[in-house]
Amino acid sequence: MKQLVQGIPFRVVQQINEINEVPKGIELIQAPKIWQETKGEGVKIAVLDTGCDINHPDLKDRIIGGKNFTDDDSGNPEIFQDYNGHGTHVAGTIAATENNIGVVGVAPEANLLIVKVLNRNGSGQHDWIISGIHYAIEQNADIISMSLGGPDDNPELYQAIKQAVAQNILVVCAAGNDGDGDDSTDEFGFPGRYNEVICVGAVNSERLSSDFTSSHDEVDLVAPGEEILSTYLNGRYAILSGTSMATPHVTGALALIKVLANKQFGRQLSEPELYAQLIKRTVPLGFSPKLEGNGIVYLTVPEYLVKVFDQEFADTIIKACTGNVPLRV
Repeated sequence: MKQLVQGIPFRVVQQINEINEVPKGIELIQAPKIWQETKGEGVKIAVLDTGCDINHPDLKDRIIGGKNFTDDDSGNPEIFQDYNGHGTHVAGTIAATENNIGVVGVAPEANLLIVKVLNRNGSGQHDWIISGIHYAIEQNADIISMSLGGPDDNPELYQAIKQAVAQNILVVCAAGNDGDGDDSTDEFGFPGRYNEVICVGAVNSERLSSDFTSSHDEVDLVAPGEEILSTYLNGRYAILSGTSMATPHVTGALALIKVLANKQFGRQLSEPELYAQLIKRTVPLGFSPKLEGNGIVYLTVPEYLVKVFDQEFADTIIKACTGNVPLRV
């Protein structure tokens, strides 16, 4: 019997025909404040999911290719259309185009490689996902985003992920929605449980840990995952909840970080270095590390710290000049 992996279960809160706004989750992680420096241009993101609404007005200009590995459309590899909605929603949070209609993604100029590994029912075989990872490697993806998971530890899947990471591909996975609100219990799911991936839990708009977010000792960070507005089937929009919705916030953030950090250092940073740059941009929320990892992704942390440091230094100079404290350099 084939082992199946599911798209991380999600809740459809509302479907919407027309809208024009920057989603709150994208504002919460401070993405718009980075867009003057970069919008993720040139970064290739492989979205391993249920496919994508390839004609959606907010996504069609971002899609550079893709492939179907599922049994949908009689297994035709050239048709990676989404019949479920999950993949389209994820893709929009990552990179919906800034076009003055609909929504905008975290990295609105990143490129999307649509890798369909889950069928219309939101489920997929391990073989499909493994093939999708190998395809992403062959296509020189910079980031792989997987809002999917299951209870089974599959050695071949683990090996494929390690191969991707060895190629300096960042692999981002959802923590899962099996949480019970008790951080003393572990809710393991794979591939999110693998140490090599960047595992993402969920918080709400008030930065409180989501009741459904799975807790375990491999959660790396959290992002907005409740009532997330993004693209949906048939050119529409929807509000969904789940760690599936938190994951693409981090994926898009990494696209921005990769451009910024490579430019700053004047070279191509390795996967561990880019992970460090991501964690540098998190803020602890006060929950157990099993729930929040290092904290919430907050893209302007370095700029904020520079301002704090500069102000503290300025205050020291002023006090020294007024004779209140000795000046020590």
